[in-house]
Amino acid sequence: MNAPGHDLILVGGGLANGLIALRLIEAQPGLRLLMLESESRPGGHHTWSFHDGDLSAAQHAWLAPLVGRRWPRHRVIFPHRERLLNGGYASIFSRDFARILEEALGDRLWVNTPVARLSPHHVELEDGRVLHANAVIDGQGPADSAHLTLGYQAFLGREVRLDKPHGLEEPILMDASVPQQDGYRFVYVLPFSQDTLLIEDTHYVNRPETDTVQLQEHIDAYARDRDWRIVETLREESGVLPIILAGEFAAFWQNAQGQPRSGLRAGLFHPTTGYSLPQAMGLAERIAELGNIDAASLFQAIHAFAAREWRHQGYFRLLNRMLFLAGRPERRWQVMQRFYGLSEPLIERFYAGRLTRADKVRILMGKPPVPLGEALKAVRANSPQKISSTFFGIRS
Repeated sequence: MNAPGHDLILVGGGLANGLIALRLIEAQPGLRLLMLESESRPGGHHTWSFHDGDLSAAQHAWLAPLVGRRWPRHRVIFPHRERLLNGGYASIFSRDFARILEEALGDRLWVNTPVARLSPHHVELEDGRVLHANAVIDGQGPADSAHLTLGYQAFLGREVRLDKPHGLEEPILMDASVPQQDGYRFVYVLPFSQDTLLIEDTHYVNRPETDTVQLQEHIDAYARDRDWRIVETLREESGVLPIILAGEFAAFWQNAQGQPRSGLRAGLFHPTTGYSLPQAMGLAERIAELGNIDAASLFQAIHAFAAREWRHQGYFRLLNRMLFLAGRPERRWQVMQRFYGLSEPLIERFYAGRLTRADKVRILMGKPPVPLGEALKAVRANSPQKISSTFFGIRS
């Protein structure tokens, strides 16, 4: 049998696989690496953001060449609360991410290369070619699973140029003063220059559906309400991110059948906010530390990394159930408004996924902003079966 042509094939050129590639190029420059991307450039059309407290000092230093914009503060707005928080915030632009990947990988990046099927050691392309490797990582984004109960964060964003300066000095991470509908809605605004902004309309909803026309209208209305006249749309980005309410970790990974996964495909993201960069950084570092890149070793390492994250995230899944299952959807904003009345260090630890026991108690102290009976039912519904039977009347 012929030796594999590659040590590692990364299927998908998104954030997680891109960081894995850049880490491995540094750590193991002789590795026979190949990235396959179905589109014309890796990275898609995205803005990946993170808080200063999400990463270590060493991680910040390594990531610095990828960062396109930083701000020392950020703001949140709710019907009965507006707050400026001192935590730093930063964004990576997919165009910069693509350029750095293209320079680092050269001819080891194949674009316009859709994949038909893959396994831990093989990739079959849609044109019929079959590639062989010691290991294949599937980083093609989230996949449906019967072993996870999900809510969704649906969004559409437009980077726009205005006819005059907008006057913002810091990002607005949540403006929930906008009309609420069938789920928690907020507008996310990133000021890139004096007259350019990313305006993103975001909804926490029960189904993975988006009405693009409606979201476009929401963005136009938001701009008009602030006397911002849009003269040009520079680009658009959209997506539907999973928000985990409950799940069966062992069954989810058994279904992978030994296939190494990364990013959203591996369930590696903050279960409440949907932010994925910290987990992507951590996984890339872990893979770069491996002395031997083979499918079995990779699967074991990624599974162990994901299992640790899953254990740490149990409390966040509980909060998600309270957000999605307790009370009326159009009143979900009250949960987040109450949360943003807590201390800044606690909010920072929340986003970083490093809550202390005292933090967890503090978040749930006092009268909940949802009906108590529904909140208690949501807390107890810690599996897909319990959620189906308790909230939807479905008996398994």
